[in-house]
Amino acid sequence: MFTSEAELEDRLATPSDGLVADLAGMSGDLVVLGAGGKMGPSLVRLARRGLDAADRKGTRVYAVSRWSDGATAEALAQEGIDVVRHDLLGDDGLAGLPDAANVVFMAGAKFGTSAAPYQSWVVNAALPAAVARRYRDSAIVAFSTGNVYPLVDVAGGGSAEGDPPGPVGEYAMSCLGRERIFEHAAATRGTPVAVLRLNYAVDLRYGVLADLAVTLAAGEPVDLTTGHVNVVWQGYANEVALRSLRHAAAPEPFTLNLTGPETATVRRVATRLAAALGVEAVFTGTEAGTALLNDATRCHGLFGYPDVPLDTLIGWQADWIARGLPLSGKPTKFAVRDGRF
Repeated sequence: MFTSEAELEDRLATPSDGLVADLAGMSGDLVVLGAGGKMGPSLVRLARRGLDAADRKGTRVYAVSRWSDGATAEALAQEGIDVVRHDLLGDDGLAGLPDAANVVFMAGAKFGTSAAPYQSWVVNAALPAAVARRYRDSAIVAFSTGNVYPLVDVAGGGSAEGDPPGPVGEYAMSCLGRERIFEHAAATRGTPVAVLRLNYAVDLRYGVLADLAVTLAAGEPVDLTTGHVNVVWQGYANEVALRSLRHAAAPEPFTLNLTGPETATVRRVATRLAAALGVEAVFTGTEAGTALLNDATRCHGLFGYPDVPLDTLIGWQADWIARGLPLSGKPTKFAVRDGRF
């Protein structure tokens, strides 16, 4: 359990032995593009601590963002991270960014883009083209999303990496566009690329579990129409991203589904959250036979199972809400089925 954001951040930034070993075997600095988002600060902290533990204190970690949150930027700088203030979509382009042998691309646009779909395309597809040119000689790990797959039968175990994409809506289409742009870089320039199709990271301040817990605590009914979901501890997701730098490949990118091992049922998760919160779980709707689900068997085979299981996450989430600890105010909208975010 946690009593503060500082404790949560410390847990998220604690590297595993596997991560330390992989970072020890890598060379060159690290640039994280879009480091000011929900996952970025914890990822760069994790990278810095992992490199220090690997006796690579001289390796630089650059955290690139507009950094509208100055307090977070200052905190990262005090931890030995090179904070770079840069608008990735600005007229100045990317030429002024630091060189690095390793790049993690985390920039993305999702929420609110249904009213202006060009926002999705410029961030999710046009920007990757510029990044791929700027860092043509670097290893690139690009965050993608399970939304590039179609909704699938909840009894089928989820989409696997070799399954054909079937994006629903322009957000998902633009994310597939991002993947295709990086594939082009790998195929035509030999840029080593890894693509991570992530389904729903949980860090207690946001995520599917937080969405459900907030609904329950407010005494509102939980809609069961999207009745199945994948979630994964954010610390594990960030570890996989950093460790995937060693798997980046060309001419065919390394593509990996990134999520937890369970197909979690919303009804059961909500019931357990409600019991931990001391409230009654009220439901509406009927579970559909399809959902957005990923099979992450390959990921777990390479990097092991997530170190924080679903049952622990549920307990942590309920306690976080009960203590009134901060939330991001950014719901996942995991129940959306028409691709409009």
